[in-house]
Amino acid sequence: MWHLLEPLHALLYYAPEAFDEAAALGCDTAERWPSYFAWRSAPLGAAGPERVASAFYSFSPAMVRRYVPGAPAPAAAPAAVLAARLRAVDRTYRAVLGEGLVKGAELAEAARLARTAAEAAGSVGAAGRPLAAANAALPWPDAPHLALWQAATVLREHRGDGHLAALLAAGLDPVEALVSFAAVGAAPEAVFESRGWTAGEWADARARLAARGLVEAAGPLAATDAGRALRAEVEERTDALAAGPWDVLGSDATARLAELLGAPWLAAIGSGLLPGENTLGIGKI
Repeated sequence: MWHLLEPLHALLYYAPEAFDEAAALGCDTAERWPSYFAWRSAPLGAAGPERVASAFYSFSPAMVRRYVPGAPAPAAAPAAVLAARLRAVDRTYRAVLGEGLVKGAELAEAARLARTAAEAAGSVGAAGRPLAAANAALPWPDAPHLALWQAATVLREHRGDGHLAALLAAGLDPVEALVSFAAVGAAPEAVFESRGWTAGEWADARARLAARGLVEAAGPLAATDAGRALRAEVEERTDALAAGPWDVLGSDATARLAELLGAPWLAAIGSGLLPGENTLGIGKI
């Protein structure tokens, strides 16, 4: 379900319509990070860089300080950013999915099912999950395509918050989490440079993981058997922590939602907006 929903959420960070809305807020759109941090952190309210770095985890705190609260500039109230975020999603979905799909009965059904799962994630399931809880607390939009995006967002942040708990339990700090993920082949090391860690910080993290027997100490970055086992454990724990909303929805309704998401997923993937290589490891693990 994450593989099906993640592209529907992530269009916001790459679509030209979203960059238009970000520019209107005052964001510098020469690169994607000012709008990314604005869109994703807005549900947290007027959060400073320390709080955002904590919630986002894998980004270098130095990188976060460059963009938070500097984006948008001049600083817009979180409510204004949230309103612009929904306008961006509306325009993006209409452009990428097409009016027929946006207005169709199957997308409306998908939105209802996804909302049921997201509401479960936002109740008891949101304990200890700051990004999931913040998004779940937002009012639900009336339009089905916007409700689908919001549900996808709550569910992906719910899973992401649980993933951070799994990383912490595994003893992997933010940069070690990235190094260990690159070491199992999730994406080339260069892709992870987008998270802002310096070469020295990356090398130091690799040395710490090598001392634990999790990656090879020399040569191309590669996980040891112990390192691959630890990453597998992290993924299994992440999946277990993410299961609650789908248990509430039920297996039959979840299977129906997966079927209904096929067409919007294909449209999102086929748009060419999403990067083929990414730090999420989609299609790798």
